[in-house]
Amino acid sequence: MATEDATKRIQRRPPRIAADHPHYKWVALSNTTLGMLIATINSSIVLISLPAIFNGIRLDPLQPGNVSYLLWMLMGYMLVTAVLVVTLGRLGDILGRVKIYNAGFLIFTVTSVILSVDPLHGGGGALWLIGWRVAQAVGGSMLMANSAAIITDAFPARQRGMALGVNMVAGIAGSFIGLVLGGLLAEWNWRSIFWVNVPIGLVGTVWAYRSLHETGIRRPAKMDWWGNITFAVGLTALLAGITYGIQPYGGHTMGWTNPWVLAGLLGGVAMLVAFCLVENKVAEPMFPLRLFRNAAFAGGNAATLLGSIARGGLQFMLIIWLQGIWLPLHGYNYADTPLWAGIYLLPLTVGFLAAGPVAGALSDRYGARLFAASGFVVMAGSFAGLLLIPTDFSYWVFALVVFLNGLGGGLFAAPNTSIIMASVPAESRGAASGMRATFQNAGMVLSIGVFFSLMVAGLARSLPHTLSSGLTAQGVPASNAHEVANLPPVGTLFAAFLGYNPIQQLLGPDLLGKLPAANAHTLTGREFFPHLISGPFHDGLVVVFALAIVMSLVAAGASLVRSRRTGTDS
Repeated sequence: MATEDATKRIQRRPPRIAADHPHYKWVALSNTTLGMLIATINSSIVLISLPAIFNGIRLDPLQPGNVSYLLWMLMGYMLVTAVLVVTLGRLGDILGRVKIYNAGFLIFTVTSVILSVDPLHGGGGALWLIGWRVAQAVGGSMLMANSAAIITDAFPARQRGMALGVNMVAGIAGSFIGLVLGGLLAEWNWRSIFWVNVPIGLVGTVWAYRSLHETGIRRPAKMDWWGNITFAVGLTALLAGITYGIQPYGGHTMGWTNPWVLAGLLGGVAMLVAFCLVENKVAEPMFPLRLFRNAAFAGGNAATLLGSIARGGLQFMLIIWLQGIWLPLHGYNYADTPLWAGIYLLPLTVGFLAAGPVAGALSDRYGARLFAASGFVVMAGSFAGLLLIPTDFSYWVFALVVFLNGLGGGLFAAPNTSIIMASVPAESRGAASGMRATFQNAGMVLSIGVFFSLMVAGLARSLPHTLSSGLTAQGVPASNAHEVANLPPVGTLFAAFLGYNPIQQLLGPDLLGKLPAANAHTLTGREFFPHLISGPFHDGLVVVFALAIVMSLVAAGASLVRSRRTGTDS
């Protein structure tokens, strides 16, 4: 009740800058950029902080019965935002984009407080965090779905690319800033990962309620309930099926033969087909599929999806590469690798921050398509560069290559968004912004399924023999070495991803205790596992990054697609 009264008082206060004031557009840009930044930082801050979180709630995430907790902590937030942004963007078109956006800031802030006071331990503590992260994702979805539409309403066409550039780069860079911030905060206290959102959220919420105005075109309409239901159920089932598909099942290295996974994948596709049929029949669809008849809109969203898959796969592969191989070889303890992985990936963020606003501003003058396409070409070149460097690389070469990848992403982000938003009528901007965010967020979830599957498949071919011979050479009995070597590689990848010593996790204290001290020390040292996995891991990288190159080049082509309708070409 007190919260409602406070919110009403905030809403009754007179705005500081009127909607028609020349400076209002900068108020809209700064607040929505803060909203995008906090929403996307929160999607990645947990990735690097998972060891600290699970230690804090006293739960071992790598135990077979606990892997689902780990996956939902990783994927839950991204899955919910992927599912809800279209609905909430459409709701913004109907009820008002600022109204939905402001409510999102409030929900996000309140749930951050609740997450930080998790009173439970073990599975209960994990379910508390997963459940409230889902609720927090609702608030994050409200922010993501409407920020681009609010900016598009506030800025004239000649400045729109620059404004969207600032906003998009903040959103994309936030996913990498979260890696560093999560590592730093996790060193102090795992609850601080959620505390950090509270003061920012409070400032952003009060500021949004006091300063933002409804300047867009609102079109009262009925809610398309069948469209919402079929879309939510279909996308959730599809993405959840992909999430569980990377888990081992029935003696297989992955779960793609699991009946529940198959049901999720096939059922999800069937529901999305039903969604398309519903949207073509109802008078007021949740998302007007006719917008995809515009080639520029369809091409821009296809490029968004492919770029998000490639970028998400890069993020996860680089973290495993750094934490499982490079950092231990260069003297870092496994427990410290999550923090340092985030620090060593800073050139990627710098590349985004350097290119994004500049590309947005220049695209306003020279057209968006060339910048969007060239960004993907630069990204493809950086993936090729990652294939050419050895697994134990010189850091400055690595830093230059990932900087170029960030530069390519920055060149692409704002022009692509400008192409999408300029290709739709004003009354559909909320839905268009939501669909763009859906493709971006779904791409991140898909990237985990696609790239983890490819990497696991590659490791399953070469790692067992390499691991078995390496273990037996250090005195591990052949039967035990064979058993350990034939465990699904996904456990090894997750151990490296979380900053655990993979060999220590695989062998366990009982088996290590039976070995001579010198052998046990060698096995759990900083060099044994990295040297062991370097060859098989690089074989997997060839497949993974080759696919990323193809996706980037196809996305470049999609970015060049022009609309036949005059006035919508950028």
